[in-house]
Amino acid sequence: MATLPSNVRSLVLDIETVVDGRMIQRVKWPHETELSPLAARERLRAELLDASEGKSDFVPHVFHVPVSVALAGVDDNFRLIGLATLDRPRFRPHVIARSFWDGWERRRRPQLVTFNGRGFDLPVLELSAYRYGIPVPGWFGVDGAGSPRARYNQRGHLDLMEFVTSHGAVRLNGGLHMLATLLQKPGKMDTKGSMVQELWDAGEHPRIDDYCLCDVLDTYFVHLRLAVLRGLVKPEDEHGVVEAARALAAAHVEEYAGLEEYLEKFRYWTPPDPEGDGFLL
Repeated sequence: MATLPSNVRSLVLDIETVVDGRMIQRVKWPHETELSPLAARERLRAELLDASEGKSDFVPHVFHVPVSVALAGVDDNFRLIGLATLDRPRFRPHVIARSFWDGWERRRRPQLVTFNGRGFDLPVLELSAYRYGIPVPGWFGVDGAGSPRARYNQRGHLDLMEFVTSHGAVRLNGGLHMLATLLQKPGKMDTKGSMVQELWDAGEHPRIDDYCLCDVLDTYFVHLRLAVLRGLVKPEDEHGVVEAARALAAAHVEEYAGLEEYLEKFRYWTPPDPEGDGFLL
């Protein structure tokens, strides 16, 4: 299993989850002990769909457990220095959660970088720490504005979606896929987040893990471009950093087969023609 170096400045992360049907049954219908996990899951989804007038059956994060966590290690110069997923090939939620939090502490609590992680990824991982009894004093034991959990403490956690939407002041239609597309990166491919539960039930666990890693790469490239906007990376240096990141990803294709499709669809961003109209070709 790939591992990350110890000198990471920030960890770009993404998670994939599935619904714990047994937990749903015990919380919502504790007296119906014969209700199967699948039946409980489907009943809750039906209720959610009805309550939202057919708009969504997404189960609240409290009933989710992580089955993939993908990480991209980034150094002080925003260079990609490592890629890894956790507990492959077994994908045990409790091991994934403990590996993540223990690794964060062991690497001296690097900045976490997510896309909409404040709204889903981190709450799931926090509740997993609670569920599995994982102490994380560096995350939970600090109060006030200095806490990594504080909404505006970007040193602890930089949520790129919050950054580009001014903390929710505007909507970002298209999300990560749109931002990656502007950089000529693959964005969403054949596997979609809505497919994860079905893929898990079908035993296609490595495919979920590969999909998660591809999302982390898109998130990393968005993070890098935003670092250019913030004056932390020189525009003339960006291409070389991207080139090195592509080479590192290519070195992991044998372990993560899904990276092959990602690299096939990968393109380098090029600045607009001064005489052009500025639209995407």
